[in-house]
Amino acid sequence: MNFDALFQDQLKTLKDEGNYRIFADLERRCGSFPRAANHTENGVRDVTVWCSNDYLGMGQHPDVVCAMMETAQTCGTGAGGTRNISGTNHHHLILEQELAELHGKEGALLFTSGYVSNWAALSTLGARLPGAVILSDSLNHASMIEGIRHSRAQKVIWKHNDVEDLDAKLALLPANTPKIVAFESVYSMDGDIAPIAGILDVCEKHGAMSYIDEVHAVGMYGPRGGGVAEREGLMNRITLIEGTLGKAYGCFGGYITGSAALCDFVRSFASGFIFTTALPPAVAAAATAAIRHLKVSEIERARQRNRVSILRSRLDAAGIPYMPNPSHIIPVMIGDPVKCRMISDMLMDNWGIYVQPINYPTVPKGTERLRITPSPVHTDADIDRLVGALDNLWSQCALSRMVA
Repeated sequence: MNFDALFQDQLKTLKDEGNYRIFADLERRCGSFPRAANHTENGVRDVTVWCSNDYLGMGQHPDVVCAMMETAQTCGTGAGGTRNISGTNHHHLILEQELAELHGKEGALLFTSGYVSNWAALSTLGARLPGAVILSDSLNHASMIEGIRHSRAQKVIWKHNDVEDLDAKLALLPANTPKIVAFESVYSMDGDIAPIAGILDVCEKHGAMSYIDEVHAVGMYGPRGGGVAEREGLMNRITLIEGTLGKAYGCFGGYITGSAALCDFVRSFASGFIFTTALPPAVAAAATAAIRHLKVSEIERARQRNRVSILRSRLDAAGIPYMPNPSHIIPVMIGDPVKCRMISDMLMDNWGIYVQPINYPTVPKGTERLRITPSPVHTDADIDRLVGALDNLWSQCALSRMVA
């Protein structure tokens, strides 16, 4: 059997639909972000990145870089293995203590990514709690969906951010059934924010565990970067808070926080923790430095909010349509996969602006978009150039504009 032919047939379909992903060859430059070097067949050129999840530019912060370099020199590169055999390093324990304190919890547990932390935690909770039912928001991330699927627990999907629907679905379950309500704070594609207080009210009413994914919020919201739940004074009411070190903290890895018993439970039973190599100590040290800095510094968050506000006002003036939301994410709506890919390519080729197209299955068909994430290190000139390029392309491609 010609397996390559089978692979190529499905890849061709993906390309014909305009949903084939092409990765730009980029080289981040410490100290000059959002600038990056784009390696092409014709050489290397400078581009400006507008879609990074390094939301605050912490990946190049001197304290973070220094912590990583110093720890690599003292501890070496890798962790030496899985945490349960030879890979638990003092820097892992320091970071877990820092994360637990950030979220006001007794314990924390590190994973190799935010995807793995969701997958491992939800699959373990659903599989190990007898008769558990997991109630999942309809727009939850793929990592949460995969974790729930792998748990083989009963799954109930509730309407996105609909507290009344969640209440109704919880009411149908027996009172003695272990119930886990899984949702996100900031949804990364639309940029909307969950009604956390209302969700927690319903969880408490029905005796359900609350599981919140704050990966797009930690570092960004709250007086110390603890996320939307910290900003709203709700962390103490949430059973499990999951986050990432790879976005606003500019590093790598994921984590959960909760009671000491919960963290020990996941540590003891989660295959995604037990059987995988631990984070390099240098990465853990860098993440600790980033968290400590953002616990006391409001400069980056304030500057980032300013950049978001200015870009939105400039897009409004140009009539460029974007999805309104209360977060830091600006989804510029195109609604066609081929045009979305084409506009992304033209921004890169003609203006040196990198914004990756977001097509199906990441978003539903017909809602294709450019997901723009302003950072505190984007300048007024960067914003002017981006809006000018979009304005030109909207006219060139005869795309509809917003009416003021």
